[in-house]
Amino acid sequence: MGEDVDQANFTREDRARYRHKIRRSLDVFAAMLRESRFDFERPLTGMEIELNLVDENCDPAMRNSEVLGAIADPDFQTELGQFNIEINVPPRRLAGDENADLERTLRASLNNAEKHSRTVGAHTVMIGILPTLKREHMTDDALSANPRYKLLNEQIFAARGEDLDIRIDGVDRLAVTTDTIAPESACTSTQFHLQVSPAQFAAYWNAAQVIAGIQVALGANSPLLFGRELWRETRIPLFEQATDTRSEEIRAQGVRPRVWFGERWITSVFDLFEENVRYFPALLPICDEFDPAEILERGEVPELSELRLHNGTVYRWNRPIYDVVKGRPHLRVENRVLPAGPTVVDTMANAAFYYGLIRTLAEAERPLWTQMSFSAAEENFHTCARHGIDATVFWPGLGYIQVTELVLRRLLPMAHQGLERWGVSQGERDRLLGIIEQRCLTHRNGAAWQVQTLHALEADGVDRQDALHEMLRRYLPLMHENLPVHEWPYPD
Repeated sequence: MGEDVDQANFTREDRARYRHKIRRSLDVFAAMLRESRFDFERPLTGMEIELNLVDENCDPAMRNSEVLGAIADPDFQTELGQFNIEINVPPRRLAGDENADLERTLRASLNNAEKHSRTVGAHTVMIGILPTLKREHMTDDALSANPRYKLLNEQIFAARGEDLDIRIDGVDRLAVTTDTIAPESACTSTQFHLQVSPAQFAAYWNAAQVIAGIQVALGANSPLLFGRELWRETRIPLFEQATDTRSEEIRAQGVRPRVWFGERWITSVFDLFEENVRYFPALLPICDEFDPAEILERGEVPELSELRLHNGTVYRWNRPIYDVVKGRPHLRVENRVLPAGPTVVDTMANAAFYYGLIRTLAEAERPLWTQMSFSAAEENFHTCARHGIDATVFWPGLGYIQVTELVLRRLLPMAHQGLERWGVSQGERDRLLGIIEQRCLTHRNGAAWQVQTLHALEADGVDRQDALHEMLRRYLPLMHENLPVHEWPYPD
């Protein structure tokens, strides 16, 4: 949904024309895959980080337009909520000490954003869900001013035909009804991009699905919503429900959700785009005037704008990306499972673990996904979202095992090996994966720190709302110090 849209009303003719055009685009995409017309000789990585904005009291600050005006940097842009912004990190290679350089650049950009945000009465926060967010903040007025968000909101509720019920059973229980997709804006994430060749895509996507639950367990940072303690990574069930276009009856018929883990291992990137077209009706049936087949016949590269826009309204946790840069098409795996924060160095450690492990798994002689069912990977994903770093998962050859033990015994050596293949220096490998190791040894990630700090404050007699604000006040300076979260102190 990063594209601007102009059209606000859609007719039956619009939808019929869009269906014809997107199927034609799918045929063109298949032809491009057969002809190997893709850029992959120098694989690049990219990153997006969504941020929350708070005021001096640590309440949500609905000021993203003023903040972006003050920052005046094209790498920063709006997100769904007025209390959200996003930074897009330019693509780069993994080799050498690029991670250290990226970390310095990212910290400088975020520090600059914080400095300028203060001039309009706001502060930036890297956190999965803002703990001081309240139900009354989640109205249509909280949506960003960009018309695409209003249009998306209208189309989702037109498809549903009724209000949304959000039900999450965790440590506490949450049950709310909403007539807006604004609760989705509570979910702020970190997204990792990896450019791959068409021939490699299936292996990398399958590998990303295998480890999605492990990533969530290690990086969980969203245990609180509307004053309730729910899952350790509450973003997962919240996002799945907040953009659900299905009514209760349609859901009972087995119709697939738009926020989707998937249902099978794939053999080609085409499988994912074809599923999108086959299973999901258009939310935004907007067509351009170009014929992709004619463009391809001329030896040029088609944008496939309809296929890309449609792909942007199917919210897979690992999403396929087709893009054209400087006239050259490429494919990316977009990994969307992790929350934002707690710090830049924690984010870089999460990235190192992901990029290293995914390469080792994708290049294994006997792929791990041939040894486990897809449903087992999905079950791991939701189990890890619920229990975080204390989760137990299924792993081929080991049965059910604690995530921390699995990472320490099996996955960290594999991540080291993968980073070495990417050309990452030994010093960077040891530094960043050492952070993951210490998280496992201390059982302390962002979610664990938030919950234990909240409970300590409440044990001292502070009521829940005041404790949430005080916890966030303590979170902010630790975030800015860039101290890894496993070193964050708990209250006495």
